[in-house]
Amino acid sequence: MAQRAGPGIPLAGTSGGAVPPGDLAGGSGGPVPPGDAADSGAGILQASVLRDEVDDLVVAWRAQVLSRISRLARHLDIARRGAFADHGLESWEFDVLSALRRQGPPFQLTPGALLRATLVTSGTMTNRVDRLVRKGLVRREPDPRDKRGVLVTLTDLGREQVDAALADLLRRERALLAGLDPDDRRHLADMMRILLAPFDAE
Repeated sequence: MAQRAGPGIPLAGTSGGAVPPGDLAGGSGGPVPPGDAADSGAGILQASVLRDEVDDLVVAWRAQVLSRISRLARHLDIARRGAFADHGLESWEFDVLSALRRQGPPFQLTPGALLRATLVTSGTMTNRVDRLVRKGLVRREPDPRDKRGVLVTLTDLGREQVDAALADLLRRERALLAGLDPDDRRHLADMMRILLAPFDAE
C-alpha cells in the first residue's frame, strides 16, 4: 500500500516538496476517501519518525570523530608508556614528577597541591610519594609556613629522569603529528580546546 500523509506533508525519500492533495489518493486528483482517514493519520505519524540518509550520515560522522579520538588516545598512551619505561618510570610517577618540575626551583608542592594536579585521592598520593621517596626521586621537607605540614620536593635525580622522559615523549609525539603542517596542528589544538573546555570547567 502506498504511504499516505496529509495535504502539504512531505514524504520521506522525496525531494522535500509538498505532495499535492490529489496524489495522496493514488493520483486520482480527488480527496482522500473518508474510510482512509485513519490510514492517513498513521502515515503522517510514520513520516515524522522515519530517518533519512542525512540522519544516518550525521550519526556515522559523529561516531567516526569519537572513534578516531579514541584510537589516537591509545596510540598516545602507547607512546607515553614507552617513553617513561625507557627511563625507568611508570606513567603515574611521571605525572607526579612533572607536576613538581613545572613549578620551577625549588620544584616543590604540598601534598594537597599534588592531589589537585594529579587528580588522585589522599591515600593514593601518600602511597605514591612514599614510593618515589624510596627511589630517591623526591624527598619530604618541613613546610616553613606550616609547622605541621610538609613539602614534596623533586631531587636532582628525579629532575634528571623526568627531563629525559619528557624529551623522549616529545620526540614520539612529534612523530605522531608528522602528517600535519604547523597550521593544521594549531587548528587541531584549537578544536580540541573547544571540545575539552566543558570538562576543564567542571
